[in-house]
Amino acid sequence: MQASVAERRSSAQNQLKTLLETRTETLSLYSQLANMRPFELDREMQLMIQEFCEALVDYSASAHFQLYRYLEDKNERRAAVLEVAEQVYPRIAESTRVFLDFNEKYDCEEHCNNLSHLDTDLSRLGELLADRIVLEDEVISAMAKKAL
Repeated sequence: MQASVAERRSSAQNQLKTLLETRTETLSLYSQLANMRPFELDREMQLMIQEFCEALVDYSASAHFQLYRYLEDKNERRAAVLEVAEQVYPRIAESTRVFLDFNEKYDCEEHCNNLSHLDTDLSRLGELLADRIVLEDEVISAMAKKAL
């Protein structure tokens, strides 16, 4: 049995809410981490990096599972939304790869003994986060428009 338009839109709204919550948490932790400059390897720094890495991975996964899975499962039928999603998805996927690389490099549960490149890596990551937000917002904006 097919879900009604209202049910699909409600589901989409809930999924977008989850995405925005994980995105907000990630940005907040990014800001906290960036404000800890200069980066010195101590327990507080390790805990902050670990918390940020976990949030970054959660946010990245949220975009894929909350937004793109919804689209892949054919729950969205509006061509305009699908077209925007198809255009931006490769760049979002690339940012996910960079996020996972950052996590791999700085995951303090495994290793976190060299912060010599953290400042540069964090700056690059901040730019990528900003770009990704713009791309996600294009999809969200398309989804927010009423069907004609």
